[in-house]
Amino acid sequence: MAKAKKRGTGPRGEHDRDAFLDLVTRAAEGLVRREGLRGLGMRRLATTIGYAPNSIYNAVGDLDAVTMRVNARTLERLHATLTAAVAQAAPPREKALALADAYLAFVAADPQVWSLVYEHQAAPDSAFPDWYAEALGRATDLVDGVLRPMIPDPDERRQAVATLWAGLHGLASLSTSRKLAVLTPESPRDLARLLVGRFLGAAPLD
Repeated sequence: MAKAKKRGTGPRGEHDRDAFLDLVTRAAEGLVRREGLRGLGMRRLATTIGYAPNSIYNAVGDLDAVTMRVNARTLERLHATLTAAVAQAAPPREKALALADAYLAFVAADPQVWSLVYEHQAAPDSAFPDWYAEALGRATDLVDGVLRPMIPDPDERRQAVATLWAGLHGLASLSTSRKLAVLTPESPRDLARLLVGRFLGAAPLD
């Protein structure tokens, strides 16, 4: 007698939990990429993947949980992009400029999905899951490591990471919304390099 095939642990036994999480996350990401935050709804998502909404609630959580899964994936992709952009042998300032270039390029290539990281607002009393904090930490830790030779003090460096991240996000947001041209004809890349270069101007070159 043929041995029965073992069913998966996900809904309908077709996916294990990790595979189902990936299915939901990628489908939600696709909806956001095409239509922005307004295109992401639980029923719409369930229809897209061919499951009932309860399957998503039971395996992933509510829409906030789904959104954080998408955002964590975005941050992981950003980390990979930034890591690839940094030449290990380059001077620290050149590494910082390369990170700025890579960040802007990443946002410009996928603006709807990136904007979800900042547009989504979870309930005030909800805490970020560990896996989300880890995804964000990997991206910011990479920037922290690049700045360490130029800003040795850890508290000042933490503030520098937050300041540069916020500044680059502002440039990227204005650029992708086509509002930057109202302020200046310069390209976002030139402005980003000016921001980083001036910010690190007092730091040693290597």
